[in-house]
Amino acid sequence: MDKTGVVYLVGSGPGGLNLMTRRAREVLDKAEVILYDQLPGDEILASLPAHAEKVDVGKFGGHHTKEQDEIERLMVSYAKQGRHVVRLKGGDPFLFGRGGEELETLRAHGIPVEIVPGVTSAVAVPASVGIPVTHRRYASQVTILTGNEDPTKDESAIDWDWLSKSRGTIVILMGVKNLGNIAKFLVDHGMDASTPVAIIERGLRPDQRETIGTLETIPQLALERKVSPPAVIVIGGVVSLYTGEHVVQS
Repeated sequence: MDKTGVVYLVGSGPGGLNLMTRRAREVLDKAEVILYDQLPGDEILASLPAHAEKVDVGKFGGHHTKEQDEIERLMVSYAKQGRHVVRLKGGDPFLFGRGGEELETLRAHGIPVEIVPGVTSAVAVPASVGIPVTHRRYASQVTILTGNEDPTKDESAIDWDWLSKSRGTIVILMGVKNLGNIAKFLVDHGMDASTPVAIIERGLRPDQRETIGTLETIPQLALERKVSPPAVIVIGGVVSLYTGEHVVQS
């Protein structure tokens, strides 16, 4: 008789083994199949157990090794073989990680699922360079956006008019490609062009790099410095707390 396996939707954290949760390590070490992309980073990917079947489902510069529906079909297929399957993601699986869509699919097929939360880069990466996303003097709210949505399209899911007038911190994930449009849109809708902006590339990894500017200057600075993903973009007064000194990581 066939035995249904289980799928773990695992967030690996913002980068590096020291910020991955103990539960994430436990399920990875027991996994029979691991569906992964490049976002967890080289250190974590190098630590994946030798006994597990590993399937690269990553996306590189717009090229998708597997489309989302293919990934979901693979998870269902492996689980129906009675195997323990890990879908390994960077950060947290429910923050722009499409974990919610995968959960729906697995539930629809009657497959047991465990969610393993991860430390999100939206908070941890700015913190690593001394930028708190909230601060009593600068921001009492945080808005986290996906930068994959082009703000110039006819019907945006983001209320740019409200966002440009908000007084909190804006954190953008996956926004490098559309940074110029995003900065222009915010300024056109009323945000001060001198608002500080930080881009933190490859956060919490050995080759981490920061670019600091304003809404007016950051698009050109990003081009000159050849900023590339993965990167976290922070917009707001909290960026003025950046000093160039990284916070010590244990």
